Amino acid sequence: MASPTPGQPVRGSTTGRPLMAALDLFGRRWTLRVVWELKEGSLGFRSLQQRCDNMSSSVLRQRLLELVDACLVEQTPEGQYALTALGKDAHRAFRPLVRWSDGWAAELAERSRPGGGEQT
Repeated sequence: MASPTPGQPVRGSTTGRPLMAALDLFGRRWTLRVVWELKEGSLGFRSLQQRCDNMSSSVLRQRLLELVDACLVEQTPEGQYALTALGKDAHRAFRPLVRWSDGWAAELAERSRPGGGEQT
């Protein structure tokens, strides 16, 4: 499957809008996890694979190719993988979503507790 590219039709959209291409890219299995694991610095293939719960090497290879093609990840001269400046920007852009999802989880947990979420 080709890497999603702004200006080209992507899964769920024929418009090629940059947001739709980004959602297609980040919606692929393991893509966000790879970006998340690289946020602290570069990692070799095996270390990255281990941090990603030992995902299959073929899937990791495919995701890395897509992320390199999208200019979000680069391979260092030492053979490790690291986020590019654009990849770091993408990680920062997800922080508000992380905060929102934490609040969402807390709200759902509150509602599921006995007596939780009841109005008095």
